[in-house]
Amino acid sequence: MEGKTVEDVVATVLRQWQQVRPELDTAPMALIGRLNRCSALLQQAADAPLTRAGLSRPEFDILGTLRRVDRSLTPKQLARETFASGAAITKRVRTLEERGLVGRRADERDRRVSHLTLTDQGRELIDELLPEQLAYEATLLAGLSEDRRHGLATELADLLLVLEGRLGGALRH
Repeated sequence: MEGKTVEDVVATVLRQWQQVRPELDTAPMALIGRLNRCSALLQQAADAPLTRAGLSRPEFDILGTLRRVDRSLTPKQLARETFASGAAITKRVRTLEERGLVGRRADERDRRVSHLTLTDQGRELIDELLPEQLAYEATLLAGLSEDRRHGLATELADLLLVLEGRLGGALRH
């Protein structure tokens, strides 16, 4: 491969589009395509410690949310915090309840509303798993210097603010 330029899959796609439709501005695809590809690859790779613990990423997100807010949440609040639908939360919480990781209690004023909390077992699991998950994710990013990771995080934070401003209302339930 000496002398040959290595390109990522999105660069190949952009080059192909440039050949068949040179009049199109494919700059948005360069960014969004790479973000989507990185997200897909990270989602596959980042779930390894979770899978060993018998958790899906969305279940981990529920446990992590309950742990980081450190108070009970209603299913509706949990859906907002995790960007999931109410139906998805209901299904995931049921699974986590069956495993003894999440507890539910009815609201004192409105019995239709429930409050979700971590059980002691759920708290122990997330407290044990989070450092392992963070260490694993750090190894995934090890090919970038700390300065590059920080710069990329800052740039993505800027992009997120722009997108939340334009799309956030449409994505909230």
